[in-house]
Amino acid sequence: MSRLCFGALTIGPMQRNLPLDEGSGLIRLALGMGINFIDTAESYNCYPYIREALRGHPVDVNIATKSYAHTRAEMEKSLHYALKSLERDTIEIFLLHEQESYFTIKGHQEALDYLVSARAQGLVRAVGISTHCVAGVRAAASIPEIEVIHPIINLAGIGIQDGSLDEMLEAISFAATMGKGIYGMKCLGGGHLIPDADRAMEFVLSMPELAAVAVGMQSKEEIIYNAARFSGQTPDPALVPGLSSQARRLHIEEWCRGCGQCVERCTAGALRIESNRATVDETLCRLCSYCAASCPDFCIKVI
Repeated sequence: MSRLCFGALTIGPMQRNLPLDEGSGLIRLALGMGINFIDTAESYNCYPYIREALRGHPVDVNIATKSYAHTRAEMEKSLHYALKSLERDTIEIFLLHEQESYFTIKGHQEALDYLVSARAQGLVRAVGISTHCVAGVRAAASIPEIEVIHPIINLAGIGIQDGSLDEMLEAISFAATMGKGIYGMKCLGGGHLIPDADRAMEFVLSMPELAAVAVGMQSKEEIIYNAARFSGQTPDPALVPGLSSQARRLHIEEWCRGCGQCVERCTAGALRIESNRATVDETLCRLCSYCAASCPDFCIKVI
């Protein structure tokens, strides 16, 4: 797998919501630059972009996806939905989405057991978890059935739910010694670290435990810049001013009725209801946009 992983969340309806041809075109550009690893999830609704991009593509591509399913039946449905939607016979990595600790993993035991059986059938190649928690990494490191861990990691520790940056680094090191394959997420802190992107990328690239790092990319310039950085080259200086000025924020539309579903969904504690509408504490927001998927009125997005 390429060490740079194409994070598909940012091109989909939860964030940029690109037209199908434009989003799939960006994935094809990435493939042409040697990026053969794509990270997605059922909740991102990005399968159509990936399917379109891979049609007729002769190079082997590795896909990691995730599901919140916690029962055997739900996970079987999620896996077969991914296989059909992506027009694949196998999913390279299938993850339990957003696991917090040993207890949440055990609460998803039926789903994990199904993925293990699917691996034996050749429907998936590796099984794992994604997590924003130190406890999630530590727990997964000691569970034999789990082969891959996808943790949040960045130089500022932005988005780590239950501990410090040093504690996350220690947990990742422990997981690596236990033989787990590890690929990181949110190396730019959901966009907060874009002004310091070079230092942020140097930080994750200096970690030998990370086999790959998923980076959300939604423009040609971002793909070209990141591909250069991850291959040890100096990016074209002309790209830097435009990329470093691209601030991102969580936008909540005026028609928000304050139902509170986004508040319940936000594991960072960044959302609250004030005067019958949702408001965001930008110092806590990870810009993951998971809250957008929970909004029944489609009034939240990262812009």
